Parts: sequence; structure tokens; C-alpha cells
Amino acid sequence: MPVLSLFAMLVLTDVGSVAPAAAPADPRALELAWHRCLRDSYAHQPPGQSRAGDERNALDECKVQEDAFVASLMAAGPPNDGRSGTVWSRTWAAFVQPLTAWIGGLRR
Repeated sequence: MPVLSLFAMLVLTDVGSVAPAAAPADPRALELAWHRCLRDSYAHQPPGQSRAGDERNALDECKVQEDAFVASLMAAGPPNDGRSGTVWSRTWAAFVQPLTAWIGGLRR
């Protein structure tokens, strides 16, 4: 199935509309787009599913935005403020925990 999806994406992509030297996307804007997608997708899950099922489906529907966000973070490289990777991972964990708590609050 993933190979078919990749093939469909490549076939349906309009190569002429892609700028050859596109500027890197703003990670903050991509992060906001990903969060917006997660909220919208989670809100439209069919009733009767488990919370884990709702979350998995929302994450699956927003995979493209997540991939773009992560790619922009990786392209930007580590922050130039002298923080180590450990501090960066703790910062990321501090972001993920409130997000999962917020999604859990929607379910209640």
C-alpha cells in the first residue's frame, strides 16, 4: 500500500508548479499546519472508536504535514544557541506531552 501511495503522489505531482530553488519552509508555519490538521481530523472521527483509534487515524490523515514539518526541522539543523541534543529532546518531549494531554481532553 505505501508503494502505491508513493507512486500516486509522484504521478499526481505537477512538476511544473514546483520551484527549482524553493526556499526552505518555515518550521513554525508547518508546525501550526500540522496541529490544525490534527485538531480537524480528530474532531471528525466516527463515533464509537477507541481513543487510540481516533488518535491513530488523525495521525495517519496528517502524515504529509508531519513529514513536511520534520523535514524542515532536519533541514534547519540543530539550533545555533549552544543547546545539546539532550536539551533539544527534552524540549521536544515538553511539547509532545501537552499535545497528547490536549487530545486526551477532547475525548473526555
